[in-house]
Amino acid sequence: MPIEQEYIDRHPGSRALYERASRVLPSGVTHDSRYLRPFPIYADRAEGAHKWDVDGHRYIDFVVGHGALLLGHNHPAVTAAAAAQLARGTHYGASHLHEIEWAEEVTRLVPAAEVVRFTSSGTEATLMALRLARAATGKPGVIKFERHFHGWHDYVVAASSYAGRTPPGIPAATLESVLVLPPDLEAVESAFAARDDIGAVIVEAAGASSGQVPLPNGFLHGLAEICRRRGAVFIMDEVVTGFRWAPGGVQEVEGIRPDLVTLAKILAGGFPGGAVAGRRDLLEYLQFPGGGPRTEKVGHPGTFNANPLSAAAGVACLREIADGTHQRRAAELAASLRSGMNAVLCELGIPGVVYGQSSAFRVLLAGTMVPEAQDYDGRELPRTLLESPTPPERARLLQLALLNRGVQLFGTAGMLSSAHTEHDIDATLDAWRDSLLQLRAEGYLDSA
Repeated sequence: MPIEQEYIDRHPGSRALYERASRVLPSGVTHDSRYLRPFPIYADRAEGAHKWDVDGHRYIDFVVGHGALLLGHNHPAVTAAAAAQLARGTHYGASHLHEIEWAEEVTRLVPAAEVVRFTSSGTEATLMALRLARAATGKPGVIKFERHFHGWHDYVVAASSYAGRTPPGIPAATLESVLVLPPDLEAVESAFAARDDIGAVIVEAAGASSGQVPLPNGFLHGLAEICRRRGAVFIMDEVVTGFRWAPGGVQEVEGIRPDLVTLAKILAGGFPGGAVAGRRDLLEYLQFPGGGPRTEKVGHPGTFNANPLSAAAGVACLREIADGTHQRRAAELAASLRSGMNAVLCELGIPGVVYGQSSAFRVLLAGTMVPEAQDYDGRELPRTLLESPTPPERARLLQLALLNRGVQLFGTAGMLSSAHTEHDIDATLDAWRDSLLQLRAEGYLDSA
């Protein structure tokens, strides 16, 4: 049976819900990445490394809450903390103990975090970081890098997914203050030499699109040095990498201290939440007059900032992952999965590569065959290869084929939690092999 027809036949409940959703939601979804033709699966419950859909199918989950669930679904420490807070109140509209504890955990774990300001999402965090940088330097210009993703607000969507086009709905004047560069230190130096209005540089800590195109070795250190010398605020976006690469994120691994760091995902233990952390003098722009050296503050309301439920879950999560055990387990499992998937590509003679850093992986079914079955972090692969994604129809059918076999990817990528097991890896490799064979049988893959 063709892949798509098998998917349709296996998921009547999800199909019915999608038809219902399409009447009240644009394209029937609430997040762009959840759109999938002919329809997405609809989850019913989740536990550990698995989720079940409304048709009763179980999946090995490599979406893990868009990367938020390093501990997997429903970790006892997190759910107990959230349940206890739920009984006490979901929104006080007042300050509370958990927000202090949450900030204390962030400052304990994240090297650059002297003080913290909470937001409701990673997008809000990068927006606040840029506003603080502009307020501190008095300069509106921002450098970002090609295909680096920092959320969906107006100042950061340029060249993230629109390939040089002006994104719809955003005034051209808004983008005039944003300079998009390749991740090249000479290009950064040239930009500073040509312009005197650059107040901030923002970079994804793992490289473009959560590591799809990794940064060159030494790039972050070089960028930090340029920013220091030029008086610009160096912002590391660790929304994805924070607490996942290590308890202190990429900055701990690299031994680097940005001026500001943006956080979300794991920060709140699977609940909504984000934060800006960093140098005290920069965060002091949020203080009220009389509370510090500033005479005029940067405004920052936000109904759900440090919401008690998110704060309680975040405190429990950060305390659980503080010693690095969960990060190491997830990363070891991811390395095993990546090398196993590459071994299957070699075995079947299919061009492509699976690569990634820490506990993440990316699938590229294009280009040439990997020379041998091994684990690639992506840095050693040609940039031209990494910037050539899997053809869209091939990627779509790969997702459907894997879903038919009980594996859910996050597009053509995924992340692992510490709740995944060696058995999950073995089952995924079996599903991977069978899916590739079916794709090839239907004419969507070529042999080398």
